[in-house]
Amino acid sequence: MNAPVDSLETFRAETRAWLEANCPPEMRRPLRKEADVVWGGRRAQLSEPQRQWLDRMAERGWTTPDWPREYGGGGLTPQQAKALREEMAGLGCRSPLNSFGISMLGPALLKYGTEAQKQEHLPKIVRGEIRWCQGYSEPGAGSDLAGLQTSAEDAGDHFVVNGQKVWTSYADKADWIFCLVRTDKSVKQGGISFVLFDMDSAGVSTKPILLISGSSPFCETFFDDVKVPKANLIGELNHGWDVAKYLLGHEREMISGMGLGNSGHKSLPEIALGAIGAEADGRLDDPVLRARIALFEVRAMAFQAMSERFMDELKARRAHPAQPSMMKYYGTELNKARHELIMAAGGSDALAWDSEASGGGALARGWLRTKGNSIEGGTSEVQLNIVAKRILELPGA
Repeated sequence: MNAPVDSLETFRAETRAWLEANCPPEMRRPLRKEADVVWGGRRAQLSEPQRQWLDRMAERGWTTPDWPREYGGGGLTPQQAKALREEMAGLGCRSPLNSFGISMLGPALLKYGTEAQKQEHLPKIVRGEIRWCQGYSEPGAGSDLAGLQTSAEDAGDHFVVNGQKVWTSYADKADWIFCLVRTDKSVKQGGISFVLFDMDSAGVSTKPILLISGSSPFCETFFDDVKVPKANLIGELNHGWDVAKYLLGHEREMISGMGLGNSGHKSLPEIALGAIGAEADGRLDDPVLRARIALFEVRAMAFQAMSERFMDELKARRAHPAQPSMMKYYGTELNKARHELIMAAGGSDALAWDSEASGGGALARGWLRTKGNSIEGGTSEVQLNIVAKRILELPGA
């Protein structure tokens, strides 16, 4: 139901006043390093402003503003949630909490979880008490995810899980994992189940994977006779593929957001000027580079408008099921283009790797990291195939 315009404007004004009074000044500055991002979890080490901002927003349910109040959410209408996002952006407020629990697991629990599972896990996600990771890809099951082999054997009141996952983002820092396992080896998609378990469980181990950028959030994750209570099965046994597909849509929506950048609402010219510094004054006078930046800015604004429309359609349950693939593909292409242009503006200075002046090679490392955007969350080729079949309705090969 749409909120009346006058009440929406009242909500917006009250929200702006609350944000101005409650968002610490430190949490209105652009993100500069990984430690600035709040992931929450049992091992989180937060500064006082980070903790203060998280607690204040979680108390109002505004870490998940459109989730139901009974699970700790804000209970806002889609229009109110959009107004909240806009007011936060206007003040430069950082997100109080980044969480795979919010962006991926939570929506799946709301749709497929039992009431007991929702009451157990959703409030902890809202408050940032548990940090989640995703156990999907395996060494032999990446783009063909349904070919996964990690097994879950029935052992009465629990499953015994054995196998390996790969590219598990932040597995070494996560508290719990949502994981796809094979519970029936006689069929492919119809033999997969979706389970949750604690990463501190006996038999769980992780090993970081380094990327060309010199660092990485990714890990290999190993399961050796891990006991998982059957109460942690989400949805029906052997019907985990339904949960997995629903969650993937939300993951791709999340990844597409990188197309909007995370530079504290700066435009690409501002980022480029900051990258090259005063010593390279005049470099942006290059007409070719300026034209490339201008074209990028137009595309980024168009993508932002499309993102807003998609979010409105998603909240109203009118979005096409394949839209997340379209948004994921274009968002990652934009992010790669952004970093290419920043490197072009920085020239040879941007290639610095270890110097203090370069922030430890932040520009070069960030540029290299974007090369993985076309793979994570489903390769670009997979996304284009989905768009071709589901949206354009093109015939198969």
